[in-house]
Amino acid sequence: MDFSDFTQRLGQIEARGVGIEIAILVGCVVVAWAVCRWFGRDQPKDSIWFGRRTLDGLLFPLLALLFTDLARRATLAFQPVMVLRIAVSVFVSLVAIRFFARVLQAVFPASALARLLERTISWLAWIGAVLWTVGLLQPVLAELDEITLAFGRTRVSIRTILEGTLSAGLVLVLALWVSSTIEKRILREAVTDLSMRKVASNAVRAFLLLIGLLFALSAVGVDLTALSVLGGALGVGLGFGLQKLAANYVSGFVILLERAIRIGDNVRVDGFEGRITDIKTRYTLVRAGNGRESIVPNESLITSRVENLSLADLKFNITTTIVVGYDSDVARVQAILCGAAAAQPRVMKDPAPVAFLLNFAPDGLEFTLNFWVADPDKGRDNLRSAINVSILDGLRQAGIVIPSPQRVVRVESLPAGGISPSAAARL
Repeated sequence: MDFSDFTQRLGQIEARGVGIEIAILVGCVVVAWAVCRWFGRDQPKDSIWFGRRTLDGLLFPLLALLFTDLARRATLAFQPVMVLRIAVSVFVSLVAIRFFARVLQAVFPASALARLLERTISWLAWIGAVLWTVGLLQPVLAELDEITLAFGRTRVSIRTILEGTLSAGLVLVLALWVSSTIEKRILREAVTDLSMRKVASNAVRAFLLLIGLLFALSAVGVDLTALSVLGGALGVGLGFGLQKLAANYVSGFVILLERAIRIGDNVRVDGFEGRITDIKTRYTLVRAGNGRESIVPNESLITSRVENLSLADLKFNITTTIVVGYDSDVARVQAILCGAAAAQPRVMKDPAPVAFLLNFAPDGLEFTLNFWVADPDKGRDNLRSAINVSILDGLRQAGIVIPSPQRVVRVESLPAGGISPSAAARL
């Protein structure tokens, strides 16, 4: 249908026919909503098919498109159709938008690039729907087919590039959807270890993306035998400029397979201590107890010295030091220190907190309190501060003094005329 057909159909529209089409459209939408509502009652909120509120999932516009197109074909038998035709184009756009948006949100929930792709796809889908409705889609595609770009001896039209990009995007997003579904429905239940689940999910996603990319290139008309040349060039590039990047990717799979360090372990890498929150294909995220996060290349975890604090013992030791006067009761001070630590719910009961008289300092007796926690990711400074406050209150109630630093100045000799009162005051 071209634009002249569209204007001719507009002239044939009657008020009674429009009312019938609107009634049929409302009926199709209600039926689609009822079906989605019935089957989506027990579905998770992150479901791609049903979404959070049934209407924002993929299944609703898909069913509405199916019912509306069937009604449009049936209505054509006894009257011209315009409203249902417009509704079909709208639902086609909604299906495309929901498909790309829901899959990208599920796979890349916090990616700014994914949101940009969603907006771009939305604009393209609505522009295509408008052009198809008014009958200008085919003329526009014909014009795009006439515009060609030269790549060496080959000339490719803009239409071919657009169709190839859309086909490749569709296949790749479908591959991402399948890999995400496998990870959530199969790997999450079958593989309990987080590291092995990460290995399996990354391998499945890489395999499906590779297969999807090959299918997309074949659908566009690209000769796959030419990829051998690209593979050779890529090998040369990896050998020279991309060797660090390739080493990090390979190291990521080695770390996940060997399981020497795993997600959730407390490690110390190059002086930075924290908990491993995620192992990516190129880098590993280590979060300290104060909230700071370090991005460590995977190659560094393979080639450098890494202390796994969780591999030997799941307990995490924290210490605090205090100095009291020499006339203090040592046993009483130790009891106050251990009691202050034991009163905190995060401090482990086994092993129990212990206090040692560590040193005879110039200003008093130096005690060190040792206690252990099982959740260092919740913070250490906040717990140490609470224990120090409790220690200070306990020492004050017991009358134990925390001495101030004192220094003795010894004067070997004075000037013959003595010193002035102002200089003596400064001393």
